[in-house]
Amino acid sequence: MSLILGLESSCDETAAALVTGDRRILAHRVAGQEAEHSPFGGVVPEIAARAHVDRLAPIVAGVLADAGVSLAEVDAVAATAGPGLIGGVMVGLVTGKALAHAANKPLIAVNHLEGHGLSPRLVDPDLAFPYLLLLVSGGHCQLLLVSGVGAYRRLATTIDDAAGEAFDKTAKLLGLGYPGGPAVERAAQDGNPHAVPLPRPLVGSAEPHFSFAGLKSAVARAAASGAHSVPDLAASFQQAVVDCLVDRSRIALAVCPEATAFVVAGGVAANGAIRTALTDLAARFDRPFVAPPLWLCTDNGAMIAWAGAERFAAGLFDDLSVAARPRWPLDPDAETVRGAGVKA
Repeated sequence: MSLILGLESSCDETAAALVTGDRRILAHRVAGQEAEHSPFGGVVPEIAARAHVDRLAPIVAGVLADAGVSLAEVDAVAATAGPGLIGGVMVGLVTGKALAHAANKPLIAVNHLEGHGLSPRLVDPDLAFPYLLLLVSGGHCQLLLVSGVGAYRRLATTIDDAAGEAFDKTAKLLGLGYPGGPAVERAAQDGNPHAVPLPRPLVGSAEPHFSFAGLKSAVARAAASGAHSVPDLAASFQQAVVDCLVDRSRIALAVCPEATAFVVAGGVAANGAIRTALTDLAARFDRPFVAPPLWLCTDNGAMIAWAGAERFAAGLFDDLSVAARPRWPLDPDAETVRGAGVKA
């Protein structure tokens, strides 16, 4: 049975984990950077990269000690190679290369999005390909049909902001602090989700894609008016995002009868209101709804190690010349969409 060391450093979490091919998480550690970035209301790439440099080696040593194994006992080293903040990605990938070279082990360069996309299979052995995946994070918002490891067909993407990006910017507008997603969700618990009339971009249209830039701007205008409380603004914004995700996912479910399940992954998948609404949507289409536990939704080393285990089983390895990538689409053949498109 394979034993994979996974490294993650694509944004503001420094993480490592040891995961086996039969889904056992032997050890995992993650260090956040909230204190470093909170004064700025968001992630500062250079600060994040420097923190990864300081923290990654001790975290790797810690997970090996926690599991009681040596690097020589690891079968492969998996490291995020993109997409993400390029400085942080380089720290993790270079560390992975050094460990693989020193121990004479295979290197597996993992797409961070594939880490999220395969993470539900780490905790649900019954989740079979193909499944419909809603991938919602700070930088991406996509619907994909996942047919296997490395086999993705993109059905929809954001044409501007991602859902998590909209959460973070709304939190900053409302003075709720960082990280924005959990802060908005907490504030929304005390608000009326129907108090503030906000748009639902593209809802009801035949176009399959997402758009959140207009919603973010509408929140800014509503906040500037002074006519609404912060909890009502947070709750109304959150409900608008829920409605957009449900409507777009409805279209994808309708055109993917082969999907064995409806799966959500990524940092925004930790939001309780979103999970509840998507569970109801899956039930309407008579599909199982699958989501990782909350800790596995946010960036972590276990999802990278598991993606490495899946790729290891498929014989997919990389040489030490593999490059870090700030952008790395799961479906490189997907059509270019109007708007930003670069987050495809």
